[in-house]
Amino acid sequence: MEDEKLIEKAIAGNEQAFRLLVEKYRHYLYKVVYPVVRNEKDAEDVTQETFIKIYYALPKYQKQGFKTWITRIAMNTAIDVTRKQVRKQESAVDDEILKQVTGTEVSAAVSLLRKEQREVVRTRIKELPDNYRDVIEDYYITEKNYKQIAEEQNVAVKTVEVKLHRARKWIKKHWKEDDF
Repeated sequence: MEDEKLIEKAIAGNEQAFRLLVEKYRHYLYKVVYPVVRNEKDAEDVTQETFIKIYYALPKYQKQGFKTWITRIAMNTAIDVTRKQVRKQESAVDDEILKQVTGTEVSAAVSLLRKEQREVVRTRIKELPDNYRDVIEDYYITEKNYKQIAEEQNVAVKTVEVKLHRARKWIKKHWKEDDF
């Protein structure tokens, strides 16, 4: 059956049509995300998460090339997962280093420096223009995904993407790494 017909049926609520799309593209999307996440289990999870996103986004699909559209969703999902894993690993490494430091004075100094650095970042975030501050805090501090932020702000996911992009450009233009 042709993709466009399956998509129309899936949008109309036909679960079997969506299952057929999943079966047709499951292996393809797995192969797309695997090089990004570099782990079989993670690739399976990202593929499954991608199909969930596709299911909810199907009504917005505008017949611009289904395979290209789902590939973009899969890649963005894989990149988001990879970023979150890197952040968690960095945090775990920082905690491990702190545990290995034996002297209480050194531990206290490191802890104080981290606290001060967090305060500097919080202060600098408050300097952001209002329209960028919320999206930066939601995405980087509370680690919400684009969809969650969009739902909370009652805007489209694309609007969140654009706000984040513009906020990052603003930060690059106005902040210097030495300030931290």
